Amino acid sequence: MPFVDEETARSYRQAWEAWLAQVGHLHRVFLEGEAIRPDQIKGLLNREARAKANYDAARLRLLGVDQRDAAPERADENPFR
Repeated sequence: MPFVDEETARSYRQAWEAWLAQVGHLHRVFLEGEAIRPDQIKGLLNREARAKANYDAARLRLLGVDQRDAAPERADENPFR
Protein backbone atom coordinates (compact mmCIF):
# COMPACT_ATOMS: atom_id res chain seq x y z
CA MET A 1 0.00 0.00 0.00
CA PRO A 2 1.54 3.33 -1.08
CA PHE A 3 2.10 6.04 1.51
CA VAL A 4 1.30 8.90 -0.88
CA ASP A 5 -1.17 9.71 -3.62
CA GLU A 6 -0.39 8.94 -7.24
CA GLU A 7 0.31 12.58 -8.21
CA THR A 8 2.85 13.06 -5.41
CA ALA A 9 4.61 9.83 -6.35
CA ARG A 10 4.65 10.77 -10.05
CA SER A 11 5.99 14.24 -9.27
CA TYR A 12 8.73 12.75 -7.07
CA ARG A 13 9.77 10.22 -9.72
CA GLN A 14 9.93 12.90 -12.42
CA ALA A 15 12.02 15.20 -10.23
CA TRP A 16 14.33 12.31 -9.28
CA GLU A 17 14.85 11.27 -12.91
CA ALA A 18 15.42 14.87 -14.06
CA TRP A 19 18.04 15.40 -11.35
CA LEU A 20 19.77 12.11 -12.17
CA ALA A 21 19.96 13.14 -15.82
CA GLN A 22 21.65 16.41 -14.87
CA VAL A 23 24.04 14.69 -12.46
CA GLY A 24 24.85 12.21 -15.21
CA HIS A 25 25.75 15.07 -17.54
CA LEU A 26 27.94 16.63 -14.83
CA HIS A 27 29.73 13.31 -14.40
CA ARG A 28 30.30 12.94 -18.12
CA VAL A 29 31.86 16.41 -18.26
CA PHE A 30 33.87 16.48 -15.02
CA LEU A 31 34.73 12.81 -14.54
CA GLU A 32 34.80 11.34 -18.03
CA GLY A 33 36.11 14.33 -19.97
CA GLU A 34 33.14 15.04 -22.24
CA ALA A 35 34.02 18.22 -24.09
CA ILE A 36 31.82 21.29 -23.73
CA ARG A 37 32.59 24.93 -24.34
CA PRO A 38 33.69 26.89 -21.27
CA ASP A 39 30.69 29.21 -21.61
CA GLN A 40 28.36 26.18 -21.23
CA ILE A 41 29.69 25.12 -17.83
CA LYS A 42 27.70 27.71 -15.89
CA GLY A 43 24.48 26.59 -17.59
CA LEU A 44 25.30 22.96 -16.85
CA LEU A 45 25.83 23.75 -13.16
CA ASN A 46 22.69 25.90 -12.98
CA ARG A 47 20.53 23.18 -14.56
CA GLU A 48 21.82 20.63 -12.06
CA ALA A 49 21.20 23.01 -9.14
CA ARG A 50 17.62 23.75 -10.29
CA ALA A 51 16.93 20.06 -10.83
CA LYS A 52 18.26 19.31 -7.32
CA ALA A 53 16.06 22.04 -5.81
CA ASN A 54 13.02 20.59 -7.60
CA TYR A 55 13.93 17.12 -6.37
CA ASP A 56 14.37 18.37 -2.80
CA ALA A 57 10.92 20.02 -2.90
CA ALA A 58 9.32 16.87 -4.34
CA ARG A 59 11.06 14.76 -1.70
CA LEU A 60 9.70 16.93 1.09
CA ARG A 61 6.17 16.62 -0.38
CA LEU A 62 6.65 12.85 -0.58
CA LEU A 63 7.66 12.77 3.09
CA GLY A 64 4.80 15.08 4.07
CA VAL A 65 7.12 17.77 5.39
CA ASP A 66 5.93 21.34 5.12
CA GLN A 67 8.65 23.22 3.28
CA ARG A 68 8.20 26.30 5.47
CA ASP A 69 9.04 24.19 8.53
CA ALA A 70 11.99 22.48 6.83
CA ALA A 71 13.74 25.64 5.63
CA PRO A 72 12.99 28.73 7.72
CA GLU A 73 13.74 32.04 6.04
CA ARG A 74 16.97 33.71 6.98
CA ALA A 75 17.24 37.48 7.17
CA ASP A 76 20.54 37.50 5.26
CA GLU A 77 19.26 35.37 2.39
CA ASN A 78 18.93 37.00 -1.03
CA PRO A 79 15.17 37.41 -1.75
CA PHE A 80 15.84 37.61 -5.52
CA ARG A 81 17.44 34.19 -5.80
